[in-house]
Amino acid sequence: MATVILVRHGRTTANASGVLAGRTPGVHLDETGRQQAAAAAERLSGVTLARIVSSPMERCKETAQALAKAQGRGRDTSQPTRPRVRVDKGLTECDYGDWQGRALKDLVKEKLWKVVQSQPSAVEFPGGETMRAMQERAVDAVRRHDALVTAEHGPHAVWVAVSHADVIKSVLADALGTHLDLFQRLHVDPASLSVVSYTEVRPFVLCVNTSQGSLSHLQPPAKARRRRAATDAVVGGGAGPAGGTS
Repeated sequence: MATVILVRHGRTTANASGVLAGRTPGVHLDETGRQQAAAAAERLSGVTLARIVSSPMERCKETAQALAKAQGRGRDTSQPTRPRVRVDKGLTECDYGDWQGRALKDLVKEKLWKVVQSQPSAVEFPGGETMRAMQERAVDAVRRHDALVTAEHGPHAVWVAVSHADVIKSVLADALGTHLDLFQRLHVDPASLSVVSYTEVRPFVLCVNTSQGSLSHLQPPAKARRRRAATDAVVGGGAGPAGGTS
């Protein structure tokens, strides 16, 4: 199967002011967020992205567009056709219901806050969705696109899903085989990159919450793109990416 790079959107005005934006329309990247998105795009400029899929929220689409514009930079090959940004509602922000738009400093006083921290699988936001439902539709969206990319471009293809912190954490928890109640142990910063390689046997979590370094090692040799991807874990850890560290 293909490899997905999970990208959280860059910082927004809501993030900077301590407000839970949720699905509030009109929340855009701030200046720091635009710089973060550009930096993430540069990290991926050496990787041919077979597909870019985004949450429908503006902050994610703005981050995804920055990634698309950087395609082709940093490679010796001629400029490829830039992938268009596709939108999938399965990657959208959690529906926080009545919590949406409220200050985090006020939300920490709610009884539900402790449940979100300790037992998220039991959480249903008032007027919103359950965290289980969020995870199910996000994992379904990622695995569906991964299968489509694999069928179209081969098992060594690389693609991007741009989404939100809790959504990405829930996808990573699924890939790690971790119960949703433990997903708060994961951390996903604005514009960070996490990488999961799905195979027929198991997902391989290659990195989580990275903010620096090129990911050009994910770019496979052209002759390898149609070969079957390895499904076995290497006993002892193996030699790592070809060409050294990144």
